[in-house]
Amino acid sequence: MEEREQMRNDEMEPNKGYFAFISYSSKDTKWGKRLQKKLENYRMPKKLCAEHGWERKPMHPVFFAPNDIQPGGLNEELKSRLRASKHLIVIGSPNSAKSEWVGKEIEYFHSLGRADKIHYFIVDGVPNSGNPDTECFHPKLKELKMPEILGVNIHEKNFRSPWLNKERAYVQLISKMMGVEFDDIWQRRKRLLINLAIAWAIGALAVLAVLGWVWMSNQPFDARLGLNEVSIINDQLPPLHDAVVTLTLDNETKMDTIHANAAALFANIPHRFLGQETHITFEAPDFQPLDTTVKLSRDVKLNINRNAEVYGNVHFTLWNPATEAGIPNCTVKIAGQQVTSDAKGEVRLTVPLEAQRQRYLIEAPFPLLGDTIYMPCGDNDVIQKK
Repeated sequence: MEEREQMRNDEMEPNKGYFAFISYSSKDTKWGKRLQKKLENYRMPKKLCAEHGWERKPMHPVFFAPNDIQPGGLNEELKSRLRASKHLIVIGSPNSAKSEWVGKEIEYFHSLGRADKIHYFIVDGVPNSGNPDTECFHPKLKELKMPEILGVNIHEKNFRSPWLNKERAYVQLISKMMGVEFDDIWQRRKRLLINLAIAWAIGALAVLAVLGWVWMSNQPFDARLGLNEVSIINDQLPPLHDAVVTLTLDNETKMDTIHANAAALFANIPHRFLGQETHITFEAPDFQPLDTTVKLSRDVKLNINRNAEVYGNVHFTLWNPATEAGIPNCTVKIAGQQVTSDAKGEVRLTVPLEAQRQRYLIEAPFPLLGDTIYMPCGDNDVIQKK
């Protein structure tokens, strides 16, 4: 649609001039369009523009004929475009070398006395190979006995990068048509291209780094949950054992069992839970249960406290087997503390955490059948008088 609109605009301006006319085979259309865009948008160096009085984009417009305007040969419409063009650029390939219409366009442009303005931009094939399957020059050139044309070839290997080789070919063609030294354009263009390539590489690395960070940041993670006892440490009491820690994530509950100074490990937690408030419970013999909410991280610490009642609440009945009754108002000594039995002979004592033991020796004013109470106490524990 854009090409047809361009044709209509051209018909409204019959005297409009063109910088160049691109001649090509329909099989090489993509190269023709690419070259037209490259030339029309090419910005020449400011210094050369100032010296020659050029605009920054002096190669505009370039005529690129739609395929469907050649139904019956080289009509007057195309001839008028050729007459209005300063240069004829032939997309060189085995396709164009076999094209009748490319030959007619070369012949007509030559008849205008502009043989020195015919340029070849070689995209495929081998120049002067003599083999129809590989030859990229049209036989019309020999028929017209034209001087040898040194075409610009995008496949010349001046650099390792095919991209740079193509860019160099564009500049070769431009320098020929503009009548300036190749290096006057190429050195500046090469610097720009190298800088552009570096910028692209840096940009690509930055994108890869961001993608890598996003990928890494969205990977499941392992949460290590350690326990920190904040109550008074008493080495006479059993260490932590059979502790059960649960972690609730949405409707899923993860569980781990901890012994001694180990830590709970919850593996493969979805990344979205990192930094989120998470429900955690802790239960262990001899310790106070914990039900809390923490901000989940890769390393979580839970403060736990020993249950002082387990080994601290001493409770037994001082019993007289002879009377089969409790011994009232009897003072005994337990863990360095004195305590007196009540009217039923029951003894109750609370031992502070730092003094607690797994068993206590009982000192009484009379011999005892068993002088040790083992913790934790039961409801029917009895210490008997001998």
